[in-house]
Amino acid sequence: MADGITFVRTDEQGMLASTLREMLGESVDGDSVRERSLTVDAFDRDTWSSIAEMGLVGMGLPSSLGGADASTGDVAVLFEELGRVVAPVPLLSAALASSAILAGGSEFQHQALLPSMADGSVIGTVAFFESAHGGPFGGGTTAEQSDVGWRITGSKHFVTDAPNADLFVVSARTHDGPALFVVDASAPGVSVEAVPALDATRPLGTVVLDVEVTDAEHLRAAPAEQVVGEVVDLATVLLAAEQVGGAQWCLDSSVEYAKERYQFGRAIGSFQAVKHMCANMLVAVEQARSVAWHAAASFGDESERAIAVPLAKSVCSDAYLRIAGDTIQVFGGIGFTWEHDAHLRFKRAKADSLLFGSIEAARDRLADAIGV
Repeated sequence: MADGITFVRTDEQGMLASTLREMLGESVDGDSVRERSLTVDAFDRDTWSSIAEMGLVGMGLPSSLGGADASTGDVAVLFEELGRVVAPVPLLSAALASSAILAGGSEFQHQALLPSMADGSVIGTVAFFESAHGGPFGGGTTAEQSDVGWRITGSKHFVTDAPNADLFVVSARTHDGPALFVVDASAPGVSVEAVPALDATRPLGTVVLDVEVTDAEHLRAAPAEQVVGEVVDLATVLLAAEQVGGAQWCLDSSVEYAKERYQFGRAIGSFQAVKHMCANMLVAVEQARSVAWHAAASFGDESERAIAVPLAKSVCSDAYLRIAGDTIQVFGGIGFTWEHDAHLRFKRAKADSLLFGSIEAARDRLADAIGV
């Protein structure tokens, strides 16, 4: 562990978590989530407006740009609570797009783009990947200089919240190497196709590009590969926090049900197999929470981040998948039904384990970082 890193939640973070839990408990329920998951955009606009009114959409941005100067740990608190209720809002996409623009954009681009993203009126997302196993600069998407500025051609896949986005931060390869561009979703030559997703509460899309952009939309304040690496790491940390929130819901719901459900004249929680399952779930949740908080708290330390981020991906993904599956086992037949909320968490757990890199890729990176 790096010196000076604090893993204990502060009083302010605890208050934020309590406030969010109360607000989300009133605005998000399983019925509304399932209903929205049947739509193309799966977007809870009322909850999005509430989060925006609380100043939380861009909380990680500087206050001069409409944010709250929040740390990665503060933002992780928000994602843990959103993960608990599987809220169908495009906050992950928005956080990553604004982070990319903040890291790679000029002061002019910051002022032009980020305030409207911070207040939630403009929704951004990142379009990095061209295949399930390809990197962000594989050459499938290229940018060539034109009379206007740049002509970008190619396709991007697995773009989170693509149907809801107003702008995309697109990675492309130029003659001079990797580059990033901001592309208006409504620009001529941009088409978005929604694709089926296992987790229908987080819509995915394919973005096809044959579009002209100006030099003003080229993000070049920092090397593109560095920016993408930081953004993907941030995605992993926020997803880890989300996984902890979902896993905690699974544990709480399983324990409550085990106390209330009777078979053979006894609460099923009195059966040794169910006891052990719930105890193992508790251990896994606490382990995942420790690792997730570690990753969030150490995000600013580059050397520590190289270890903490892939560790969080591996541990939190495994934990959520196992706990979500065990929750269905505890609930039995009802846990398999559409009307129950357990499948929402199981689908989110599986999808989160694949977003922005697989568990196996994270373990490979972790092994390299610690010299194994």
